[in-house]
Amino acid sequence: MKQLLQNWVTRQAESRPDARCIVFGNENLTYAELDRQGNQLAHLLREGGCQKGDRVCLLMPKSPEAILGMIGALKAGCMHVPIDSASPAARIARIFESCEPRWILAAGPVVPLLDELLADERFRGRISVGWLDSEKPQGSSFQPAFYRADLQHAHASALPQECDSSDPAHILFTSGSTGAPKGVVITHSNVIAFVTWALEHFGINHTDRFSGHTPFHFDLSTFDIFGTFAAGAELHLVPPSVALLPPKLVEFIRNSQLTQWFSVPSVLNYVAKFNALRQGDFPSLRRVLWCGEVLPTPALVYWMKHLPHVRFTNLYGPTEATIASSYYDVQACPQNPQEQIPIGRACQGEELLVLNDDLEPVPPGETGNLFIAGAGLSPGYWRDPEKTAAAFLADPRSSGAPMGSGAPDRNKRLYRTGDLAWQEQSGCVYFVGRADTQIKSRGYRIELGEIETALNSCEALQECAIVAIQAENFGGWMICCAYVPRNGANVTQALLRRHLESLVPGYMLPVRWMQYPTLPKNANGKVDRPRLKDCFFAAERQPMTFESDSSTPSPSPSSSEQSPRNGA
Repeated sequence: MKQLLQNWVTRQAESRPDARCIVFGNENLTYAELDRQGNQLAHLLREGGCQKGDRVCLLMPKSPEAILGMIGALKAGCMHVPIDSASPAARIARIFESCEPRWILAAGPVVPLLDELLADERFRGRISVGWLDSEKPQGSSFQPAFYRADLQHAHASALPQECDSSDPAHILFTSGSTGAPKGVVITHSNVIAFVTWALEHFGINHTDRFSGHTPFHFDLSTFDIFGTFAAGAELHLVPPSVALLPPKLVEFIRNSQLTQWFSVPSVLNYVAKFNALRQGDFPSLRRVLWCGEVLPTPALVYWMKHLPHVRFTNLYGPTEATIASSYYDVQACPQNPQEQIPIGRACQGEELLVLNDDLEPVPPGETGNLFIAGAGLSPGYWRDPEKTAAAFLADPRSSGAPMGSGAPDRNKRLYRTGDLAWQEQSGCVYFVGRADTQIKSRGYRIELGEIETALNSCEALQECAIVAIQAENFGGWMICCAYVPRNGANVTQALLRRHLESLVPGYMLPVRWMQYPTLPKNANGKVDRPRLKDCFFAAERQPMTFESDSSTPSPSPSSSEQSPRNGA
């Protein structure tokens, strides 16, 4: 049997057919059921014209149906493209335009969204819809090519496998600085490399019960799903209704008797701030993993003191390097709440390099640019060779070729993370921060330029700038907007928020706003972003004011902050 992600399900179905693989509320799905239904879905997709390498978009909330869609698409030899169904139609349309899906598999409360998308002349009549919800869509203007009930009449035999492990398994669209989301291509072998290492390192087996906290368009979920299937374990999907409510989330972990927890750090931080844990809580839990951003050390101390029987691991890695590239197993509870937790050492098959601008190693203790090499590196960005060439460089240690001299060997490349880091003499690596305008907030990777591009489309604005500051009381990165209204325009925070809500996901919305008569400029005539950050830092220490049409607090800059600045 080939080394393909969907074959983990098949192997478990052959050896332990009645074992549960997915638990979601009162729904249970066994490995035999998932394998059979995945085969049936693959036949329907193939009969509907799907060929090897076609894209199948998944437009539905986190659910067993979404995982069925992934497995069915993979069994048909296609790439699955998870879509955030909470995103505005305009953003999803840009993803559709980029990946040109042959099919959309949909379920849940997405009928109005899908109606709007399929009414677009760019997609009308070109994309087929498979409806995987048990309930038929009500009031839809689109006609599904098949419904969930049709699966039972389809062939249940496995299709011949045309793909191999080097072929793409899925595309994950992340925030792009030009306003267009970037599609990161991930192969079967990319995922298999990390999952194989993780199962051995963490001692995961069929007795484990995994959390499924992150949404499926977020790369952490790749380990939740396929780590579970590789081990023959159970995946317990966390309902969105409890995902960010500490008391309910803690109750979910208790009732599900989870053994492995994996999430972004902000979730752990919320639980700590709400003091939601009991001493010795979660007796079944063996390990807590986090990835995606920095976990505040006080929150880690809280968790470790309340759960002394649990092991804690910090993972690091961008989407382009597949789930995680490094790990740090915390050996003891930090004594100092200011102590920095390292991102640690490279996972097996991976390599972390801290280099200067000339791509030479920097001495231990000095800050440099963080690069990644190894088995997890994506082939690149979907249909964007320019961005791929800028981020994935030939490794000068192996090729001897100058940078930018041509397409590098995929196995001899470096990925430029855009992060700054330093390394101890022992090889342990510490994260310093971003080197550009990209941030991580609540685990989401956000290009500030995408927000700025969206906001610049507002006709009521003359100019605007988006910056981010780290505010201690906010618990991480705070997205801030400075704007200048057009002459005579009545611009309010509420108006700008409504405009952005139609273009970007909610986690990209600014939380602080300042109005200026003109934005401060530096000597080069560019917007002086460091000065804007200083203004927001200063205003953050002042009392909040509220606009009458918005409940969002906003710092009010003084008159001197609102005046034009043309100095260096």
